[in-house]
Amino acid sequence: MKWGIIGTGVIAKKFAATIHQMQGEGQGLWAVASRTQESAQVFALDNAVPRAYAPYEAMLADRDVNAVYIATPNTLHFDNARAALLAGKHVLCEKPFTLNARQARELFALAEEQGLFIMEAFWIRFLPLLKVLREIIASGEIGDVVHMRSDYGFIPAPTHSVRKRDAGLGAGALMDIGIYNLGFAHMVMDSAPTGFHATVRRNEHGTDNFSAVLLTYPKERSASITTSIGMHLPREAAIFGTEGEITLPDFQMAEALTVKPNGKAPREIRIPFDINGFEYEIREVDRCVALGMNTSDILRMQDTLTVMETMDAIRDSWGMRFPGEV
Repeated sequence: MKWGIIGTGVIAKKFAATIHQMQGEGQGLWAVASRTQESAQVFALDNAVPRAYAPYEAMLADRDVNAVYIATPNTLHFDNARAALLAGKHVLCEKPFTLNARQARELFALAEEQGLFIMEAFWIRFLPLLKVLREIIASGEIGDVVHMRSDYGFIPAPTHSVRKRDAGLGAGALMDIGIYNLGFAHMVMDSAPTGFHATVRRNEHGTDNFSAVLLTYPKERSASITTSIGMHLPREAAIFGTEGEITLPDFQMAEALTVKPNGKAPREIRIPFDINGFEYEIREVDRCVALGMNTSDILRMQDTLTVMETMDAIRDSWGMRFPGEV
């Protein structure tokens, strides 16, 4: 697969580094595109990318590029992904996939119409340890899941502070990292929530600095998630069942968990990443494209839509919409 990257930020650099370490698997980084030629050239030089383009559309005209990784601000995801699909490229788009579920549905429909693959880059869905986690839950080792909780909060560097909060970029804690909490809860519960109660603290940009959300699910199950930009909240998670519990010291960079069945000795499971965690979603794109699929059967279209619909509902309850959002 010959990849092109749209965007030149921190996440794009991590993706580039991952691709370079997967050359033995047939992955190659072919091009990068930015808003300015200077930015594209600097990124290309620093990250060993053969071709640099500006504007974005110039790279999409490169017939050698098979797939595009979109790493631009949230407000650009829909337009960038749509343009890539119309240019005949497969798409891996950073989370959040789009600003809302309406945009997401349109992209999935367009990918099917064009005969191309598209997927949200919700990379933790493909981590080997979290696959084992789902297998443990399905086995009934901790009984029926009753409740789960997860937290995620960080203090951004001064150079990134405004970008992480700017409504004009589709930012805020929920969109930036709350999606990890919601996506993890969806992995555990494997169903859409039936309701929620959410509290929020806003910043001077009008977006959310902190939120605590209690979600309810079928069969009297629940999940509590806490998200913050501006406070450090360890990425810990716990899943409580009728016959035991599972704890993760870091549910996002998930390489270890502990299973604690009632009345039995706990056992720890560790599965380190092959590279840095991004390799698993890249392999999934390659697998699905080879099979002629439009979407993944692991991170399904409905998984992305369920999380997007939940975020839409939460933001609606706060009266928070982004400029120009329909």
